[in-house]
Amino acid sequence: MPALTLPAGSAGAGTRLHVTHWLPDGLPKAVVLLAHGYAEHAGRYQHVARRLTDSGYAVYAIDHWGHGQSDGEGGYVPRFSAFTDGMAELLTLVEVNHGDVPRLLLGHSMGGLIATLFLIERQSAFVAAALSGPAIVPGAPPSRFTVWISRFLSRFFPRLGVLSLDANGVSRDPAVVAAYLADPLVHTGKIGARLGKEFMDAMAAAQAGASKITLPILFQHGEEDSLASVAGSQYLFDHVSSADRTLKIYPGLFHEIYNEPEQDAVLDDLIGWFDAHVR
Repeated sequence: MPALTLPAGSAGAGTRLHVTHWLPDGLPKAVVLLAHGYAEHAGRYQHVARRLTDSGYAVYAIDHWGHGQSDGEGGYVPRFSAFTDGMAELLTLVEVNHGDVPRLLLGHSMGGLIATLFLIERQSAFVAAALSGPAIVPGAPPSRFTVWISRFLSRFFPRLGVLSLDANGVSRDPAVVAAYLADPLVHTGKIGARLGKEFMDAMAAAQAGASKITLPILFQHGEEDSLASVAGSQYLFDHVSSADRTLKIYPGLFHEIYNEPEQDAVLDDLIGWFDAHVR
């Protein structure tokens, strides 16, 4: 499938974004737009897409700006809106390819944050959404000094690496961690100062705008997630205005709940919930 290009006016104008899609046999009962997490890429969701297509769903995803096979720089972003602008282009592609077929939004980790911001602006495009381990609340609230220094570095040294993620927090399955570290499309460098600052601002915007979300929404989170605080899912559950909302916290699971040993049961929950919300 041809790549998408971020339009003029976007923070990443002209950037080429890699598109991946999976189709079921026959006409899809709904289309899932997938937003992957930080440092990874859409290809890591092959097994998730297979479960969804087996259940009659089409799945579309991009590699976000600076991720996977898309243009941009790993660990950096000019503005967080480059990520949501990419999802807007993906939505347009799905609308063209699938017309009035119902649409669902699925976001994991940073993709859960991207999806939350996208819902605040574009929720009318979807019938329901699901967020896996959304990065909404930092694990430890930053001090005033940390906020100040991050904004200083973002302005004057935007690409300076300031934070590393522990890959061991991805999954309890050593094979998953090993594959993650060996994947050439996974960014294993540090988060740059600009992205760190944009991340904090995006979290604040998601928290401030959560009450605008009214569509049916599912939150799934591993109880032992060390990379995205479970408090983020709890915050959204408590603050969205959706009458139809569900929070599932999985005891003992790490960050990538779709890559944990219990993934089949977690995906059963996701697909069952989607099935119940697609007419």
